[in-house]
Amino acid sequence: MGKIADKYIKIDKWKIIEDGFNAYNGMVSESIFSLGNEYMGVRGYFDEGYSGEKLIGSYLNGIIEKDEIKLSNSYKGMVKNKTYMVNTVDWLYTRISIDGEELDLSRSNIREFKRILDMKQGILTREFIWDTSKGKSIKITFERFVSMVESKLGCQKIVFEPLNFSGNIEVESGLDFSRWHQAEKKNLWACPKKGKEKNIIAILGETLKSKQKVLSAFELKGVPEEIVRYFMEEKFVGVKFSLFLDKSKKRRLEKIVVNYAEKNISKTIEEVWKDGMAVAKKLCSIEYEKAFGQQRDYWESVWKSSDIVIEGDEENQQGIRYCIFQLYQTYHGEDSRFNIGAKGLTGEAYSGNTFWDTETYCLPFYIFNNPRAAKNLIEFRYKTLPEARKRAAELDCEGAFYPIATNDGSETCGLWQHASLQLQASTGVAYAIWHYDKLIEDKKFLYTKGIEMLIEISRMLASRGQWGQKNNKFGYFAVMGPDEFQMMVNNNFYTNIMGKKTLAYTLEVLIEMTLKAPQQLNEIEKKLKLCSQELEDWKLKEENMYIPYDEKTGIYEQHDGYFDLPHINIHSIPVEQFPLYHSWSYDRIYRNDMIKQPDVLMYMFLHNQEFSFETKKINYEYYEPRTIHESSLSPSIHSILASELKKYGEAFEFFKFATRMDLDNYNRNTNEGLHTTSIAAAWMNIVYGFGGMRSDGKILAFKPSIPDTWKSYSFNLLYKGTLLHFKIDNKFVTVYRINGPVVKVNIYDEDYLLDSNEVKIALQ
Repeated sequence: MGKIADKYIKIDKWKIIEDGFNAYNGMVSESIFSLGNEYMGVRGYFDEGYSGEKLIGSYLNGIIEKDEIKLSNSYKGMVKNKTYMVNTVDWLYTRISIDGEELDLSRSNIREFKRILDMKQGILTREFIWDTSKGKSIKITFERFVSMVESKLGCQKIVFEPLNFSGNIEVESGLDFSRWHQAEKKNLWACPKKGKEKNIIAILGETLKSKQKVLSAFELKGVPEEIVRYFMEEKFVGVKFSLFLDKSKKRRLEKIVVNYAEKNISKTIEEVWKDGMAVAKKLCSIEYEKAFGQQRDYWESVWKSSDIVIEGDEENQQGIRYCIFQLYQTYHGEDSRFNIGAKGLTGEAYSGNTFWDTETYCLPFYIFNNPRAAKNLIEFRYKTLPEARKRAAELDCEGAFYPIATNDGSETCGLWQHASLQLQASTGVAYAIWHYDKLIEDKKFLYTKGIEMLIEISRMLASRGQWGQKNNKFGYFAVMGPDEFQMMVNNNFYTNIMGKKTLAYTLEVLIEMTLKAPQQLNEIEKKLKLCSQELEDWKLKEENMYIPYDEKTGIYEQHDGYFDLPHINIHSIPVEQFPLYHSWSYDRIYRNDMIKQPDVLMYMFLHNQEFSFETKKINYEYYEPRTIHESSLSPSIHSILASELKKYGEAFEFFKFATRMDLDNYNRNTNEGLHTTSIAAAWMNIVYGFGGMRSDGKILAFKPSIPDTWKSYSFNLLYKGTLLHFKIDNKFVTVYRINGPVVKVNIYDEDYLLDSNEVKIALQ
């Protein structure tokens, strides 16, 4: 695939370790050492400031700015406004100097640098020795964490240890709203209020256009009040003080920070200040060690239920734990107003937008580890249903057309070919409802919010499709499927079959409701003015959906005319031309049969049990050599299918990129932020790939395999309220129920009832 690892992170099962500082890796490390708790996230930038290349990125989920997209020509349906996640307050702001010399790792003489992210406890530590120009040596240790228990709380600890002197050190600590938003190359904040109430110092920022507000406040501990000098600037509040340090004795200071976000723009500055300060007064009183104890307990609970253990492969053991760690940091279901951006809360690429990846790649992890989070991800789509309805009207459709890229439910992608031609966000939402219902059986949700979304998506699908003149079949014309290297195509296989599946499922749920929830059905029919003629129309279109298929070869054609496209040998493309978007003219990319990421194969993963082994094998062997894997989401799906097809060597080659995509900077763009949805795909790669799990059949099914170099691996799954443990070694598959009711699973085509006894089966 032309991907080469850039290895500098030390291998450790529970820690991410950078031993020695190299400015070349600076921004990559900022992303890798990011912390988050769903509510807020902060890149791993240096607390004390740094004059080298950097992105001092601090983000609050849902805090966005809006701007006009400047178009030379604008037509109906083209997106005119964009939203993007805003870089907010640098709450870790620190400046340190000795004898007038300021600490700056780009210029200062430092040694024994080490940075450690402890995934077991959820804390980032950085330490080094600073040798000043006057011969003084001091060891400085920074700690930080964002609380997984109190979402608005961030904590910083700094420890000073003078090694060869006693004397003063000058320190500044504050809250800084003056940082630029990197993508926009400007600052996006006004700061109408600042102040100090007892020991709490605070500043309120307001975005220039969206008028969302953030109050940031802190209390400093470990510094006598009488030596602290309070000061403020236009977009900054902070303190200055001088500490006397005794040789070889440690001195610590702690900064307890509260970041309070208010998205309701009707609230006044005074109201937000009052509400935010009330939270600050409560949380800033907490002791650092107590908050850290809560953090340790939270992560201990996470690892008990969600850990994946690999014996015989420390690199991928570290990698998969990093993926699980970042998935919980990015989202754990605290608030259904939040979703998962492509970069999470780790950078500004993709503007913080949510894509269809959430429902297809991320949701399985949450369904099997944190069902509440899974539900809240779908709840986000329900809350933004009004925006999807508006978007459908803009595109001359009925019902709801979900955006391909969004922060708040509105379409924010300025590329019309994506925003207008891609239906997979809508069918992805329908798939999520289907998948969630199948595994969680939350009928209360399905019969209310779920069915409302399904009906509106089905209306869009029925109105967006058309009948072909020659074949008299229903299909979708002028679309772009998951393979974004094929634009404005007709009858894309994935689009058509997902449309068919959605229409059929909606009708199925409505029939189910006539028997099990007639009152709720009556309410939804009245609310949405649903009539029998509309249902008959959907049934006709579903039954006559055109599915491009070659009966002679058994290959599903990606779209009309795909088989006749000029062929290109993807292995003949020089590696220096990647990524192709940067090297090839835009239209050149579309003039051949090269595939960006799985399309036909994507559907064969989502609805795997519908196809025979031979059909999957034929289609895999046709499409895989044509796939260039320009998307970080691509390798995992191919690895999962390769495992199923017993192409174990090929599966492991694809897998190697999955867990360490960012740790080893395979795509050479980790500096922009982590590949959050690809991280979720890495989890799938182990559980669905080597574990052979399939969740689209009647019951949960498994056909495990194990890579040759591994001794064993194990994982847990939460299924129908039962926590299950799976261990696979070179001889056996062992499964047992940790807690919860008795459940049935299928292993190697045999059903097993998991009660109090473990099931031990020979590896096949």
